[in-house]
Formats: sequence, C-alpha cells, structure tokens
Amino acid sequence: MLKILTNGIFKENPLLVQLLGVCPALATTTSLNNALGMGAAFTMVLIFSNFIISLIKGFIPDNIRIPCYIVVIASLVTVTELVMHAYYPATYEALGIFIPLIVVNCIILGRAEAFASKNGLLASVLDAIGMGLGYTLALALIAACRELLGSGTLLGQPVNMAGLPPVLLFALPAGAFLTMGFLFAALNWLARYRRA
Repeated sequence: MLKILTNGIFKENPLLVQLLGVCPALATTTSLNNALGMGAAFTMVLIFSNFIISLIKGFIPDNIRIPCYIVVIASLVTVTELVMHAYYPATYEALGIFIPLIVVNCIILGRAEAFASKNGLLASVLDAIGMGLGYTLALALIAACRELLGSGTLLGQPVNMAGLPPVLLFALPAGAFLTMGFLFAALNWLARYRRA
C-alpha cells in the first residue's frame, strides 16, 4: 500500500515525470499561494472522484463508462469551486477559469480509468492521495522558483536574495516554460546520474 501512495509522488509524478496537467501548471504557478490552492483543489477532486468511481464501478456499463466518470468529476469540481468561492475568495479569484477546467484534467480522468475503475476502495484513495500530493509538490516547486526569482518573494513575503534583483521574466508566462524546462532537465540529469 505504501508503494501505491508514494508512486504518484516520485516514480510516476503526474507533472514532473508523466508531463500531464502542464496547462494549469503554467498558468497557476505565478505564486506559491496560487499553486498550493490549485494543488489542494485538484487533490480533493482526485481523492473523491477515485473514491466514488471505485464504489460505483460495478454498476456502470462499459459503453457509458467515460461519460459517467466525467459527470462524477464535474459534480465534484462544482462543489470544490463553490467551497473555494465561499471560503477562499482570493484564491478563487486568482485561479479563475482553471478551477472549472479541473473537470477536463487528463490526470483525474486518467486515474479514474486506469486505477479507480480496476482497484479497490483503499488502493484507489491511496493512489489519489499520492498523485494529488505529487502534483501539488510539483506545482509548489515550480511556483516557488518563479515567485522567488521573478518577484523576490515567497508566499508573498520579501526574501533577501543577497542583493540579486528579481528577474521579471520568471513572473511572466515565458518564465513558467523556462522554470519547467530547467526542472525537467535537472530531474532527467538526476535520474541518469542515479542509474550510472
């Protein structure tokens, strides 16, 4: 069971290893607060969708399986969006259209199809927790780099960078591509170094 939980964090990290969910990662990692908010929303939808799909998988005919999964996911996203709007309005405003777009996130639908529909309840929930944590950690890593390098802050608080000025490029959309490219290159180098 521990292997299922840690699989999504390290070995099969949805963003850093499988390169899934890149669009929200590019758009929502302008600050660490935004990344953590998106990661929390994503993780909650993933956990509850895997939970529900694992429970109802035996009742869904094969020919309407995917539409049923989408209805479950869309319902959960709507609830998540309403909760964020009511209790976390600043995060809701900052994330904007990317909250409802969780419905079509390939990671959530992929985990429903590849894992929750084929495994038991506990394994499905553990898989969702691991994948959600892995995605959240990846978003947080990208956002921390972008916020620190682009604006000289972390969680909105100024950080002393030994006199180095912020580089505006990292706060812009192109900075997301650069940050992710450097992180992917570093991870590939580490993976190759560990194999050698």
